[in-house]
Amino acid sequence: MKPPKNVTFFPLFFTLLVLPSLISSWKKEEFRNCEETPFCKRSRSKNPHSCTLIATDVSVENGDLVAKLVHKSGDLEKGSGNFTLKHLVVGVSVYKNGILRLKIDEGPNLGVPKKRFEVPGVVVDEFLSGKVDLRGVLEEKIGDDLEESWVFEVCDGYEGVLRRDPFEVFVREKEGKSRVLGVNSNGLFDFEHMKGEKEEGEEWGEHFRSHFDSRPYGPQSISFDVSFYGADFVYGIPEHATTLALKPTRGPGIEHSEPYRLFNLDVFEYLHESPFGLYGSIPFMMSHGKDKGSSGFFWLNAAEMQIDVLGSGWDAGSDNIAMVQSDQKRIDTLWMAEAGVVDTFFFVGPKPKDVVRQYTSVTGTAAMPQLFATAYHQCRWNYRDEEDVYHVDAKFDEHDIPYDVLWLDIEHTDGKKYFTWDKLLFPNPEEMQKKLASKGRRMVTIVDPHIKRDDSYYIHKEASQKGYYVKDASGKDFDGWCWPGSSSYIDMLSPEIRSWWGDKFSYDSYEGSTPSLYIWNDMNEPSVFNGPEVTMPRDALHYGGVEHRELHNAYGYYFHMATSDGLVKRGNGKDRPFVLSRAFFPGSQRYGAVWTGDNTADWDQLRVSIPMVLTLGLSGISFSGADIGGFFGNPEPELLVRWYQVGAYYPFFRAHAHHDTKRREPWLYGDRNTELMSDAIHIRYTLLPYFYTLFREANTSGIPVIRPLWMEFPNDEKTFGIDEAFMVGNGLLVQGIYTARAKDVSVYLPGEQLWYDLRSGTPFNGAQTHKFEVSEENIPSFQRAGTIIPRKDRYRRSSTQMEHDPFTLVIALNSSGAAEGEIYIDDGKSFEFKEGEYIHRRFTFANGKLTSSDIGHSDGKSTYSSPCTLERVILLGLSPGYKTALIEPGNKEVNIELGPLRLRGGQGAVVPTIRKPNVRMAEDWSIQIS
Repeated sequence: MKPPKNVTFFPLFFTLLVLPSLISSWKKEEFRNCEETPFCKRSRSKNPHSCTLIATDVSVENGDLVAKLVHKSGDLEKGSGNFTLKHLVVGVSVYKNGILRLKIDEGPNLGVPKKRFEVPGVVVDEFLSGKVDLRGVLEEKIGDDLEESWVFEVCDGYEGVLRRDPFEVFVREKEGKSRVLGVNSNGLFDFEHMKGEKEEGEEWGEHFRSHFDSRPYGPQSISFDVSFYGADFVYGIPEHATTLALKPTRGPGIEHSEPYRLFNLDVFEYLHESPFGLYGSIPFMMSHGKDKGSSGFFWLNAAEMQIDVLGSGWDAGSDNIAMVQSDQKRIDTLWMAEAGVVDTFFFVGPKPKDVVRQYTSVTGTAAMPQLFATAYHQCRWNYRDEEDVYHVDAKFDEHDIPYDVLWLDIEHTDGKKYFTWDKLLFPNPEEMQKKLASKGRRMVTIVDPHIKRDDSYYIHKEASQKGYYVKDASGKDFDGWCWPGSSSYIDMLSPEIRSWWGDKFSYDSYEGSTPSLYIWNDMNEPSVFNGPEVTMPRDALHYGGVEHRELHNAYGYYFHMATSDGLVKRGNGKDRPFVLSRAFFPGSQRYGAVWTGDNTADWDQLRVSIPMVLTLGLSGISFSGADIGGFFGNPEPELLVRWYQVGAYYPFFRAHAHHDTKRREPWLYGDRNTELMSDAIHIRYTLLPYFYTLFREANTSGIPVIRPLWMEFPNDEKTFGIDEAFMVGNGLLVQGIYTARAKDVSVYLPGEQLWYDLRSGTPFNGAQTHKFEVSEENIPSFQRAGTIIPRKDRYRRSSTQMEHDPFTLVIALNSSGAAEGEIYIDDGKSFEFKEGEYIHRRFTFANGKLTSSDIGHSDGKSTYSSPCTLERVILLGLSPGYKTALIEPGNKEVNIELGPLRLRGGQGAVVPTIRKPNVRMAEDWSIQIS
């Protein structure tokens, strides 16, 4: 989150040893690189085709393909101590929608003291119920192999192959046999068996700086290569502050490059253009290419992971017989993990949206947020007291700037004890929340996983008595340093402990909380100021004897889960929760929003926020954003304005700042800059109906709210490397301004259709790069021809006060004079939408007629009632000559007039408009123009 504000509570030795690393900017030497990480160094040293494993004893059991992996020299391998390693066990399963699952674990053995950790609570039950029995299992010789392998159906058009010798698993097209995705195609598979006893002279422990990791079970890493065939680029594996398309990390001409690291860390003032791991980890990668489309790969593993993207020619000079098809373009990658098992998923695509749907069918789609959460949030470390809260709230009203949520950081607590209030600064927290709620506004307070070791603190007292803390390697409650000083950490792996934690959010337990208070989980990597790499030691122990090294990347996920479930429990299961988390893991999308952490107020960080948020969306986490203005530093006014203009299109739209920065609320930079920031915020509120509809799409299908251009235009090669522009849904294209005092900007508009400037309505041709003069008023943004965008144009204090406001539809006609779009409406807060309590309409414009039809209910009826009406219809690209519109039902005729486009920051454009058709949004109707 941030460096200490006040360190007087730290013992002198801790201050001297740790404080320099916390109050200075990020330093590479404070964190391990691959050379300093033994498992990574060992895995990277493997030569292509060095794997000597073969598959044997293959059979079909319970609908799965089961086999043993043994060495060519025999099925027995002498282990250390008094046991013999017998073999690895392979299981191949097939699931609906084109998904293959490959699991590999140690076979039966003697002397190993524990079972390897398999990550629970990530794969959703709906996916597991979709397993299908293997069909069409045949034996076939692959290439010049001497022995037969096993081929089986994955889905229509695709089949899987378990290759015997050399061992390999891949998916290929049925026709033509072109490969899609393969594991161990380059023979880099390696599996270090856990050991029961040390051999003489053997040392398992590892040192890093002043820290020692005992590694009581010895080396246990796993590594293997994954090949993406037909790929031009690969994407994914957040979180890294780098380009959307992942760059090669090994190969000819690439020197001293690090793998992409997945290891959740509290990284202070992180650098852009770096493969260094940040706050969250999602071991999911997808490829895309013009010829073969998209495919994806996911490894469910919560240990530290390092991933190489291998550049062309990385394996030059290998003397071994090539295992892969040399005539297919591909991108090879190397995946390395410190512990765990092989539990991997192949996604065949073939389109980008197919891959995202397939991945989120495994880990779950995004939770449907409350409407207020999709609006603007105001935060800083810290709003000082109740007077400060009321002052900031009043200033938003004074300057006619809407906002929905005001946030409180750690200083609101009593001595940094969570679930408490500083009684001098916040003596009346319930009254404060209720005053904001009267305007339709909410509050968020911070709750972190480190618990102050204070016997008078009820959370600590209960957790200590019940044994609910993570243990150190000796079995005692782990004691680390964080904001309160000496702290222990709740063991969130245990379902019992998660349930107990959820109870702490009840109104009786969390005194001073109200139904309008929501939660922020920070520091949940977990952050430990005096720990190795500012986190928990790897040999710390969790529920069931699981080592922290095995679940590290999922710790914050379980904390997020428990908090979210606690808010649901608080409201008796009626209201949707809102919980923001800094750490994340696959499945985090089911529990709330995330953000990109402690960024900095500079132009490069503004620019890199776009690929970071896009990558999160590709990986299932649609509800994300970056701190507007940068957490650290003082942004120049131009940078702050440009950040608001881009950030208004982030799915999660929050301004946040470090306590050492100057106050930067939108009215503090002069009248003109206030106007520009206000315009950007108003645009977000105008587009809330569109955003909310996109959040529903993410909730039902997994497709992210904002998307790379190539997701909507998968055959346009010019889009594959673009990550400064992005799509909001399928209808809007946004291009940020990422340099100071820019005079112009080039924007590539893909596709063959027109694009209409969002503020002027001016049309521009697609499949071209256009150069636009840059103005301070806005950033280039366009509506795609053939789409219909819903808006609400009346200015209110908050989204809650917009609930019954009428809608505007902006119709951008294509060359055929047609367009279509959707709108989703519900009560904005409850779970009743799961019972059909919503409105979901499709709008279609063709042959001069606009129609609204229900698409959300199989019986054609919506059970949710809304008084909202349609106030205006704007027709971009309408041919001259149309004068009137006939509205049914009602047989009402109105004129088509020239009216203002009316988007804040616009240029006073006038466009053909149908005013006050006044049809109800929940009903069927039509408007015929003539």
